[in-house]
Amino acid sequence: MKYTQLGRTGLKVSRLVLGTMNFGPLTDEADSHAIMDAALDSGINFFDTANVYGWGENKGRTEKIIGNWFAKGGERRDKVVLATKVYGNMAADGDAWPNHDKLSALNIRRAVDASLQRLQTDHIDLYQFHHVDRSTPFEEIWQAIDVLVQQGKILYVGSSNFPGYKIAQANEVAERRGGTIGLVSEQCLYNLAERRAEMEVIPAAQEYGLGVIPWSPLHGGLLGGVLKKQAQGGRRASGRAADALGDTSARAQIQAYEDLLDKHGVDPGETALAWLLTRPGVTGPIVGPRTAEQLESALRAVELELSQDLLDGLDEIFPGPGPSPEAFAW
Repeated sequence: MKYTQLGRTGLKVSRLVLGTMNFGPLTDEADSHAIMDAALDSGINFFDTANVYGWGENKGRTEKIIGNWFAKGGERRDKVVLATKVYGNMAADGDAWPNHDKLSALNIRRAVDASLQRLQTDHIDLYQFHHVDRSTPFEEIWQAIDVLVQQGKILYVGSSNFPGYKIAQANEVAERRGGTIGLVSEQCLYNLAERRAEMEVIPAAQEYGLGVIPWSPLHGGLLGGVLKKQAQGGRRASGRAADALGDTSARAQIQAYEDLLDKHGVDPGETALAWLLTRPGVTGPIVGPRTAEQLESALRAVELELSQDLLDGLDEIFPGPGPSPEAFAW
């Protein structure tokens, strides 16, 4: 495994991040524990989750699965850089009582204590704001975070799904207040098929020293060889991938992508991950394996070297938006 610093911090993390969203809904606890053991054995030390994972009436289930894994001992907790998120409505029926969601100081305090209990740990290494809360000023948010840092309950803070201007606003407020180093990471939707983050989000992250943690690196399976798998009678696309394949031009784009990779003799899913690892500012993509086999495939991406010819071909198929402001101003 290869490692890098998380943004401007001294924290060293693996170039792949283990995503746990499938733990509970799609992968049972025993298999989830086996995947976490395999990830740790392979050198992955960065695990990502969220308080809402498990979904519906099972919100919080994923954190509990991780907590039970930590409780097995064997230095599991000490070896893991643990990241979770706050924002979501934790009510099973989706009807939150006032102040039981988003980023008020009250909910942050409530949510971190609940996550710590489920995770069976005394601290969270990276506490992430899952979404922007337009109703809560950053002065209030940072005041709540300062208390949690002083209490030793969290060490670092990151954002997720923030636009560039909110990254700037959050860190400018943090600098004015003093006492906190502000956001150190941004978790955003970023992959070959979805490169809009390159226009504002990633430049803002780089300017303020945030590590970039892409989620959905295969764009819901679209970049994992979906057409070839369908032709061979494999699992059909669903969600984001199915929606994209319903568009004729998008389907042609994916076909060109798979043809290019066939020409170079490389695996689509591994290539999509390896491409992200070449991108400026990227700490590491989140991989969310449902099985141990999927984890093994993701691990191969870390060692995969992409030729300049292949990188140029990928840019032709999936052109980025270009630099800001040139991409939209002239």
